[in-house]
Amino acid sequence: MTAVLAQGLRKTYGEKAALDGIDLEVARGTVCGLLGPNGAGKTTAVRILTTLLRPSGGRAEVAGFDVVSQPRQARRNLGLVGQGAAVDELLTGRQNLELFGRLYHLGPAAARRRAAELLERFGLEHPGPAKEYSGGMRRRLDLAASLILAPPVLFLDEPTTGLDPRSRAEIWRAVRDLVSDGTTVLLTTQYLEEADQLADRISVVDAGRVVAEGTPDELKSKLGGDRLDVVVHDPERLDRAAEIVGRASGGPVEVDRDTRHVSAPVSDRVRALMDVLAALSAAGIEAEDVALRRPTLDEVFLNLTGTGGGR
Repeated sequence: MTAVLAQGLRKTYGEKAALDGIDLEVARGTVCGLLGPNGAGKTTAVRILTTLLRPSGGRAEVAGFDVVSQPRQARRNLGLVGQGAAVDELLTGRQNLELFGRLYHLGPAAARRRAAELLERFGLEHPGPAKEYSGGMRRRLDLAASLILAPPVLFLDEPTTGLDPRSRAEIWRAVRDLVSDGTTVLLTTQYLEEADQLADRISVVDAGRVVAEGTPDELKSKLGGDRLDVVVHDPERLDRAAEIVGRASGGPVEVDRDTRHVSAPVSDRVRALMDVLAALSAAGIEAEDVALRRPTLDEVFLNLTGTGGGR
């Protein structure tokens, strides 16, 4: 079933279109990654879907509720982790979560119980105020606060921006746990590796429109599938190595003389690898590295938008 739906979603400011007819459909219990360059409209879409902004056209639903005509019902079924921290740095993690519980109209005892559950789940039993937390702990506290009422749909707007790799991995683990419990996640991110790690499906947005969508593997396959890379030890044998790779590939061969690197697309990855290894050995060419690789989401993103990642 569909947890998030957008049909022809538009948002204009005067003559400028921030969103120009976006369509999205996110299945329950999955992660949808929303990617695009700065100004593409990702954050605008999230603000509309979370009832913080009214669309200029089109329609959208969250958990089956129209975000314009049924905003209260939609809000009861969603959580939002925005780009800025929403917690009070002078309060402890427990106090913050209890405060959010009361703001969500939980009674004192229910707010304490829910805070205790979330503190344990996200490893936030630190007794000091939130200002003493690391960046990763603060984002986990933000995430916990958005889950006070255990909403079925969670919106994460660039949740790991500015975090170190370890803290980012902690957030990824927390998101995976939520999805395994049935939560639906719509994620915007400037880290393409993050989308690759977490998203079941990805929608690439550019100039207010969805320009491509699919699973990470489907998007990567649009760039021609696998490539065979060879790094030659002796630069004098580079041209001969390129001939061998080209014969096994049947496609265009790229040669970088500075790095002694030869690369070409391959369709039958295993056969091409075996043929190249055998031919290099027979020709007495020493290879420092031979590898098969798929296109990265970075390459997909640049190919689709002509720029580098952002909001």
